[in-house]
Amino acid sequence: MKKVLVLGATSAIAQATVRLLAARGASLYLTGRNAANLDAVTKDAATRGAAKVESQVVDLNDFDTHEALVEAAYTALDGLDGVVLAHGVLGDQAEAQRSWAATEAVLRTNFLSAVSLLTVLANRFEAQKAGTLVVISSVAGDRGRQSNYVYGASKGALNVFLQGLRNRLTKSNVAVVTVKPGFVDTPMTAHLPKNKLFASPEKVARGLLSAADSRKNEVYVPGIWALIMLIIRTIPETVFKRMKL
Repeated sequence: MKKVLVLGATSAIAQATVRLLAARGASLYLTGRNAANLDAVTKDAATRGAAKVESQVVDLNDFDTHEALVEAAYTALDGLDGVVLAHGVLGDQAEAQRSWAATEAVLRTNFLSAVSLLTVLANRFEAQKAGTLVVISSVAGDRGRQSNYVYGASKGALNVFLQGLRNRLTKSNVAVVTVKPGFVDTPMTAHLPKNKLFASPEKVARGLLSAADSRKNEVYVPGIWALIMLIIRTIPETVFKRMKL
């Protein structure tokens, strides 16, 4: 990926990915909601060797801006051959159980806004018959658990959407890469107790770019999560529903 749009560039995983892309000399179009944080990421990328860095402050939950955002990225970089979709929220499961508004906010950011953006981008990439769409999902989407099933539902729905998009775009030489991190030590998980399964954003970013380079369909990062989630998915529902997960 040489001309890359990064959606949600101020997230910890996205920042680590931007650093790696910049070191490769890629041209970058970065987006984020926080102007100060986005400016810092933009300036950092420029010092690390990016061929070009442009940025735009935008709320990706405003779906009406998506067409113009993609057009601006294409214009600024004279085309795109890669996208990293990294924006998302963890949400508060307990609050979501009490409030539809809280549930809707998680689904809107993690699923609906991603679908809106990918609809625009997929049509562009399909027309140019080239490109790589990399989307950060989560292992939480593999099976619903009482501790985070609203977040998990948003990622599970996203995974199915990406499966269909991949099936559609393969014949147009467009790769759709689903990245499923496990626990990642980021500000979003700062409130959670840490254990050996937590990975750094840098490790996830390396796995993400390796998968993009190989045009993989789906990747768990770190790889141990493929085995963990295989085990979790194969637990019979009659047993699983009694477990505290």
